[in-house]
Amino acid sequence: MANARESELHYPLGETLPQPGEALDLAPGVRWVRMGLPFALDHINLWLLRDRVDGRDGWTIVDCGIASDDTRANWEKVFAERLDGLPVLRVIATHFHPDHLGLAHWLTERWGCRLWMSATDFNLARLASSSTVGMGGASAAAFFGSHGLTDPESLDKIRARADYYPKMVPVVPSSFRRLMDGTEVEIGGRVWQCIAGYGHAPEHISLFCGDAQGAPLLISGDMVLPRISTNVSVVDVEPEADPLTLYLNSLARYLALPADTLVLPSHGKPFTGLHQRIDQLREHHDERLAEVVTACAAAPTHAAGLLSVLFKRKLDLHQTTFAMGEAIAHLNALWLQGDLRRELGADGVYRFSPA
Repeated sequence: MANARESELHYPLGETLPQPGEALDLAPGVRWVRMGLPFALDHINLWLLRDRVDGRDGWTIVDCGIASDDTRANWEKVFAERLDGLPVLRVIATHFHPDHLGLAHWLTERWGCRLWMSATDFNLARLASSSTVGMGGASAAAFFGSHGLTDPESLDKIRARADYYPKMVPVVPSSFRRLMDGTEVEIGGRVWQCIAGYGHAPEHISLFCGDAQGAPLLISGDMVLPRISTNVSVVDVEPEADPLTLYLNSLARYLALPADTLVLPSHGKPFTGLHQRIDQLREHHDERLAEVVTACAAAPTHAAGLLSVLFKRKLDLHQTTFAMGEAIAHLNALWLQGDLRRELGADGVYRFSPA
C-alpha cells in the first residue's frame, strides 16, 4: 500500500540512487548499494560499513541480495571499485527472506568470513533452503484453500512453487554468529545496537548507531519502510499466528530512537521522519482492521474475500500469496483478541464474523 502521507518524510538524497554495481557514500564509513529483484518490488538496498575486525581493516556487508548471476556480477563490480582495496570481514543478515540472505553463502565463502544474524531466522533459513517454509508447495496451497482461495490456476501455481525459497537461497552457511535484541556490535569503532522486531520475520534484527558522525543511523531492514507497508503474513507452518500484533508492538520500540535518525530501509530511499512513519504505519493498519470488521459484519467472510477490500490493484501470483498472508494476519489479529469469531464451514473454509 503506497504511503498517502509521504510528504511528511524527508529524503536527504532526493532522487539520487546508486546504480547496480555502484555504491553511494551516505555518511563517513557508510555506503549504499542497490541490487535488482525479479518482483514488482524491483530492488533491495544493501549497506557497506567500514570496519576493523581482529586487527584487519575492511568492510561489513549488511544484507546480501538473492542468489543470481546478475547479483553476483554487481557485487564483483562493487568489490573491484568501491571497497578501497580492502576485504569484506563479516556479513550481517537482518532476516531470512531470500532478498536479504540469498547470497550469504557465496559472500562468506568468497571472503572467508562469518555470517551474523538471529538464531531463529538462521535455523528457519537452513530448513527452508532444503524444503519449503510458507513459500509454496502443497501445504501452502491447502492453507490458502482453507481461507477461501479456490482459483484452480492459482492453487496449481502455488503447489508448483515448492522450490521458491531454495531457488533464491540455494545454500545457507553452515555456521553463524548469533545476534539478539540488545546485542552491541562494534563496527569500525562505532557501536551498533541490535533491535529485534517480530511479525515480518521470526526474529528480524535492525541496527541502530547513535554515535555516527552526523545524524544517528538506523538500518531498519524491512521493519520500517518509507513508501510501502511492511508485509506481515500468516503462513502454513504457523496457521494460527498473530504476526500483526507482534509487528505493531515491535514498532513501538523505534519511538525511543532520536527524531532526527536517518533511516536506511531495505526498500525505498533513506529518509528522516521515523516517528511520523511509525504513526503512519499504525494508522494504516488501524484502517485495514476497521475495513475487515465492516466486511465481516456484512456477511461471514474468508481471507480471499477480503483481497478486493484490502488491495485496490490487480495482483499477480507473487503478490496474491503475500496478500492472502496479510488478509489472514488481519483476521487472526481480530479473532485472537476476541473481536471476531472463526467458523469452519462444510466446504473446509474458515469464515469470520463479529464475535
